[in-house]
Amino acid sequence: MSAVSQPALKRKSISYSKWGYIFLIPFFTAFIIFTLIPLANTFYNSFFENYAKGLEDVGPNYIGFQNYVKIFTKESLDKYLLNTLIMWILGFVPQIVVSLLLAVWFTDLNLKIKGQGFFKTVIYMPNLIMASSFAMLFFVLFSDAGPINSLLETLGIGKYRFLTYAPGTRGLVALMNFMMWFGNTTILLMSGVMGIDTALYEASQIDGANGWQTFWRITIPLLRPIMAYTLITSMIGGLQMFDVPQILTKGSGTPNRMSMTVIMKLNNYLGTSYNYGMGGALSVIMFVITAILSLLVFRALTRESRENAKQRKALAKGGVRL
Repeated sequence: MSAVSQPALKRKSISYSKWGYIFLIPFFTAFIIFTLIPLANTFYNSFFENYAKGLEDVGPNYIGFQNYVKIFTKESLDKYLLNTLIMWILGFVPQIVVSLLLAVWFTDLNLKIKGQGFFKTVIYMPNLIMASSFAMLFFVLFSDAGPINSLLETLGIGKYRFLTYAPGTRGLVALMNFMMWFGNTTILLMSGVMGIDTALYEASQIDGANGWQTFWRITIPLLRPIMAYTLITSMIGGLQMFDVPQILTKGSGTPNRMSMTVIMKLNNYLGTSYNYGMGGALSVIMFVITAILSLLVFRALTRESRENAKQRKALAKGGVRL
């Protein structure tokens, strides 16, 4: 090729690498405007005294870390955080168990279940219902004069005031979270199970492993990445729990604020007194707590894979081919 034709070819060649960055511009623009700037503004407001007292606006006055100190010393943050974690755990534990069993059941080729499409649609439908509608339905069903208590009285069991006692209210919130999200979790776990090589199951059957051993030795270890994702996203959603207990208890967290979550308390700061300082401080605290818990869960569930990677790296350095 002549030296004259080479520059001509270079001018005609098109670089497609820049288009990847161009297509990322809308995402980063939306992220900066709707996420990064509000996050920075929240962090900034957390250091100021800024609230409404009647018709009078107080602040903004810089007060340093006093909002954080007040939340930890006077606002019973530990109580609201404990309420949130209890209701999330009560809903998540049966959710992951039932979803895992359904995922294995639906993906087992030996069972040959008929009407799988119908069952998958039915279990996913509660996820499509608005949480506010779900909460209003349960409020009517389990109220003191509702049909559930009428049925209990007819059966001779007696009336139980679900919305008056903490176990009843927390149990209803957990039940609603379970019903709304177990279908979505089932679909996620099904995708993970279907991604497992069927040759592993065939080999286990040849070696004489039963269904229980196959489940614990093959399915569960290979599902850890998708289970880590499910657990972390569910935990983040649980810590942000608001709409279901807010509507079920009319925002009061009855009884005796035993069902009030952290985000319900945040709503009280912003919705009544417009206390942007306390609201910002609580938001930053929840951000830090969520990040720490997510990191701990991720490291715990991926510890074995990290150790295996280190062993492979050490063997590779020693000249051992895997």
